[in-house]
Amino acid sequence: MRNISNKIKKITLYLLCITLIFGCSKKNETPVDQQQPLYDNITVVDTMVINENSVPIFPKKAALTTDTARRFSIDLPKRCSVNWDSQNIVSIVPEEKIEIIRLETGDKLPDLKVSDYEFKKLSVKQALDKLLNGTDISVVEDGEMIERITGTISSGSLSDAVELMAKMGHAYYSYDSASGEIHLTHRGKWLINMPKNESIIMALLDAMHGADMRNLLVNWDDKTVVFEGNYQTEREVARIISDIASKKYMIGWDIDIYRVYPRTDNPIIWMNLLPAFGDKNIKMSIPGVVGRALVTSSEINTKTLQEFLSQQANVVLISQGQFVIPNGWQSRFDIGQCSKEERLETDLVIGATATYGDYAGRKKIDAKIVLRTSNGELSSFDIPSSVGDNYVIVGIPTHSFVTTPETLISPFAELVVFMSPRLISIVDAATIPDNALTPLAGDALRAFLSE
Repeated sequence: MRNISNKIKKITLYLLCITLIFGCSKKNETPVDQQQPLYDNITVVDTMVINENSVPIFPKKAALTTDTARRFSIDLPKRCSVNWDSQNIVSIVPEEKIEIIRLETGDKLPDLKVSDYEFKKLSVKQALDKLLNGTDISVVEDGEMIERITGTISSGSLSDAVELMAKMGHAYYSYDSASGEIHLTHRGKWLINMPKNESIIMALLDAMHGADMRNLLVNWDDKTVVFEGNYQTEREVARIISDIASKKYMIGWDIDIYRVYPRTDNPIIWMNLLPAFGDKNIKMSIPGVVGRALVTSSEINTKTLQEFLSQQANVVLISQGQFVIPNGWQSRFDIGQCSKEERLETDLVIGATATYGDYAGRKKIDAKIVLRTSNGELSSFDIPSSVGDNYVIVGIPTHSFVTTPETLISPFAELVVFMSPRLISIVDAATIPDNALTPLAGDALRAFLSE
């Protein structure tokens, strides 16, 4: 009986195990679509599985300067800001010498004397070899010299003779006393000691950029510019410096650029300017191919203009800045360079040519303002104005800058340009009293304008 009882217990235990095993297997038979995934977030990109533990993989980039580093510029904050609360429409600055000095001239040549010397259709190296015959000085060309020179050297110092012959061949020389070699090259390096006034510095830099000089090293701390180039570059810079130094006036503009969105399906009613400000504050109205330029008094400024516009529209400042040109010169303001962000209008350039002086017996700023895009000239305005006047250019449709067949921008949105010209008078420092203030105001300003 005991054996039977033991067998029954074993069979019962065996069946219980089978039941437990079967129950466990049934519990694990959860449908596949209800099973918990291995990762919470899985993304498949080009057959690669990316999850929160993956390391991102990027394509290799070319060795180019990043866009934000390329656009870095110390002078942009100076160009792209206007302090409307302390704007001076006329300022006086002392005249300062602008000096250009050639760098990398090497050691001083030996104090030797040369006798009268004549040469004809020789390269600079050949002419110098003949001049230096019998000395321990040799001549090395750092680059091919193809110019031929002809002339006569009068007796005098060796340094004067070498300098003259190098100039005749549009070459530059440097002397290495350790090796006793004169090196000739077609390129040189120069340093310009600039005046202290930043407006004049800006005008000088803009003029050099206009002459297609891009390799300018500007030190804003010690007010110097270093540049490289050939004989033609040196002549062009010398001409620019001479011209700027001869000017008695410079003309600057402070600029605000707005995009205006009317709040209704109607354009801005610009005729409302007359009752709002009075016809005495609107001095001229000049139509262009596109848009219209208004010459206004100082009563219409950035603050009052925005107050007027805000009654009819939303006003967004998209760019702000300033530029200065020597009297009679030409310059430009790139909206994209000083834009608050990327916008349709950042392709727009405002060009200006202006002269201050006699205009039919009156002192006027005679200006031509041109609006250009990469597609060409959009509009232009000839504007004679008095010192203290402002310009408001209106009626430039924002759709002028739309390049797609359709847009979400209202057809009544427009660009508004506010320009405030100012005059910089450059005078002999000896004529400025020690207690004179640079900005002119009140009686001093009226006296200046009546001269």
